[in-house]
Amino acid sequence: MDYLDKIIALRIDNDLSQKEVASVIHKSQQGYDHIEKRRAKLSIEDFVKLCKFYKKSADDLLDLR
Repeated sequence: MDYLDKIIALRIDNDLSQKEVASVIHKSQQGYDHIEKRRAKLSIEDFVKLCKFYKKSADDLLDLR
């Protein structure tokens, strides 16, 4: 499971819609959907915002521990 799979799982586990998570990183629902479907890249800045939002370290999501 890579970092994006973990971010998707966190969204689902927290019963959040794509639109709700998209608002955290100031994207549209469609823009966020493209990230989840790997049609667009998740920027480092947005990755950090999601780490803070989910209260997860980047190390955990990147399997660096």
